[in-house]
Amino acid sequence: MKSKDKLFQKKSTLNCRGKILSLDMPLVMGILNVTPDSFYADSRLASLQEVVKQAGTMLTDGADILDIGGYSSRPGAADVTEAEELARVVPAIEAILAAYPDAILSVDTFRAEVAVQAVKAGAAIINDISGGELDAAMFETVAKLQVPYILMHMRGTPQTMSTLTNYDDVALEVLDELQQKVAKLKQLGVHDIILDPGFGFAKTIDQNFELLNRLNELCILELPILAGMSRKSMVYKALGIHQADALTGTIVVNTLALMKGADILRVHDVKETKQTIELYKKTIL
Repeated sequence: MKSKDKLFQKKSTLNCRGKILSLDMPLVMGILNVTPDSFYADSRLASLQEVVKQAGTMLTDGADILDIGGYSSRPGAADVTEAEELARVVPAIEAILAAYPDAILSVDTFRAEVAVQAVKAGAAIINDISGGELDAAMFETVAKLQVPYILMHMRGTPQTMSTLTNYDDVALEVLDELQQKVAKLKQLGVHDIILDPGFGFAKTIDQNFELLNRLNELCILELPILAGMSRKSMVYKALGIHQADALTGTIVVNTLALMKGADILRVHDVKETKQTIELYKKTIL
């Protein structure tokens, strides 16, 4: 099998607590929301038993990473205290790893202390929707923990981001803002950085599609790219449907993301995404 030709040689592995995760082919990150108010109702998990069951299903369906979140980042979401987020996230991580000790887990948090406690509990990746903007200690914390860090682009907070969509050139400005943070992280000694352009975060629907069309421009930073568009408003609002009916649209935008250089797809529907990737692989033989 020949790998697809790439102008830029992106980093091809992640060191996840001693487990080397190859990015030679695209990976699937399954979303596990330990929250009562995440934007997609079917992804909300109310008990540890549900969390472990869903984790098992996703792993069986082919998930390479499971992303555990205890703070809903949907537009206008209510704030959650650090104590409550910890109470949601840490037991979930411990329960999943007790049942599936080889699972690679990421923690979806913008709080440095939650990241610390999640990694102590066994998480191997930090997924920060704020890109370090909402906790000044996050970058130094990641450097100390020495785990892969997903650097997402966002402006403002989940409560204010929908008002901060003023860009002259959305793709260029996202690239510039991410590049500045990558430089800071590298100076601190962070080795494994994944870029997330932040679809749906401080972007309009049209800006999301502009960003998707130009996703390959992020490849200039020679870092892995994560795309998270699963059942988001850019899909269901663009089609005039309910998010429960947005699986087909999600598969389409994820396929486009793969063609534009995405290395990781963050999704609710693991089995269907895995099938999408299997078919995509046929085009790069």
